Amino acid sequence: MILEQYYLGCLAHASYLVADEQSGTAAVVDPQRDVDQYRLDARRLGVRIRHVFLTHFHADFVAGHLELRDREGATIYLGASARAEYEFVALGHGATVELGPGVRLEALETPGHSPESISILVHDRASDGAAPHAVLTGDTLFIGDVGRPDLRASLGWSAEELGGLLYDSLWDKLLRLPDATLVYPAHGAGSLCGKNLSTDTVSTIGAQRLYNYALQPMSREEFVRIVTADQPDTPAYFAYDAVLNAKERATLEEALDRELQPLSVLEVLALRREGAHVLDTREPADFEGAHLAGSVNVGLGGSYATWCGTILDAERPVAIVADPGREEEAAMRLGRIGFDVVVGYLEGGMQALEERPDLVMRVERVTAGVLAKQLGSTEPPLVLDVRTEREWRERRIDDSLNIPLGRLVERLGELPRDRPVVVHCASGYRSAIGASLLLRDGFADITDLVGGIAAWDSSRLETVAADAR
Repeated sequence: MILEQYYLGCLAHASYLVADEQSGTAAVVDPQRDVDQYRLDARRLGVRIRHVFLTHFHADFVAGHLELRDREGATIYLGASARAEYEFVALGHGATVELGPGVRLEALETPGHSPESISILVHDRASDGAAPHAVLTGDTLFIGDVGRPDLRASLGWSAEELGGLLYDSLWDKLLRLPDATLVYPAHGAGSLCGKNLSTDTVSTIGAQRLYNYALQPMSREEFVRIVTADQPDTPAYFAYDAVLNAKERATLEEALDRELQPLSVLEVLALRREGAHVLDTREPADFEGAHLAGSVNVGLGGSYATWCGTILDAERPVAIVADPGREEEAAMRLGRIGFDVVVGYLEGGMQALEERPDLVMRVERVTAGVLAKQLGSTEPPLVLDVRTEREWRERRIDDSLNIPLGRLVERLGELPRDRPVVVHCASGYRSAIGASLLLRDGFADITDLVGGIAAWDSSRLETVAADAR
């Protein structure tokens, strides 16, 4: 048996290739939309991808099931409760797919994170006998957590309803598996599909039974209360992607073929006037040193797709500004979340603006020590903390205003336009995004704290905690 895990760090997403070596038949589970790695590995391993499974309609990325269908001829499998525009095989509880004489996949209906969720048991007849070798749990069970049940609220399900279904799926199905069964989830730490995910990417049922906070003995009502509380904000694109994963749509290759067009400065300016996003994908320090006025910065070096999906409108065109040679990466990573709205890129990147200094802006930057002195002056700036509320409550600069980055655009009216504003986050990635949004909206006196609160701590400057006033 072959069982390969693929981990995409920027989306904290895990996918899997399972194959029977004797028959040469492979299946891919929860693939990312750019599928070349699975295809290349299948060729290397001497197997053919004939099946592709979605454990559910993912909300945080667009899966590559249609890409594998079109490029490999793979059959698509979904849970029996799923409804989709494309042809698929519906898997009820206990349904099996034989990959060959040595490997069998078995579906368990495990609703809760979503109503159509399934988990997939992997049976390796050569080494495990009747016991399953592993379970691919999708977003039902994570390492250290369980799937949040509140993401389908906009699609007609309450968190309490799905939380109850999740409890049943865990206690009546997954926790009945042998302790030695390996657990392979679809996400790890950094994903917004849970609140306490581990950095580990594999565990066992036995270990999770002992150490996962959500699997400790409790009533159904207590479980629902715990797993619905204190969940992080849901990015706007999550509902969009969940719906898109059920639709017949263009493949990523088709989208990129029409998107990667070079644009002149004048063409980018015209697009901006017509309402397009101008997305600068360079690193924060480069953006703040010089950028095209009116552009928004989301650097490729961080959680690029997640933040683009959070702050950009999926219906508006996007013109990309990137370091030369990284334009395709920027468009492809937007495609991973279904944002097939790129209309082109600024040809030559920032070098195209050498003859147009009137179009170039910069973001002022301040060190922690200088900011501390400013805060002690008679006219201190407003410190805007764009971290999450939980981070802000744990440790913050005194008298700072907390508006989480994901809420900044809708709460701009809370900020003064006649007072300097210093933006900060944990290290500088989110604050650069926030500063760019403020400048785009016409705020004039915006400064970014270099290194964020980590630099403030390194300078041994005082912070306050939740109960401080």
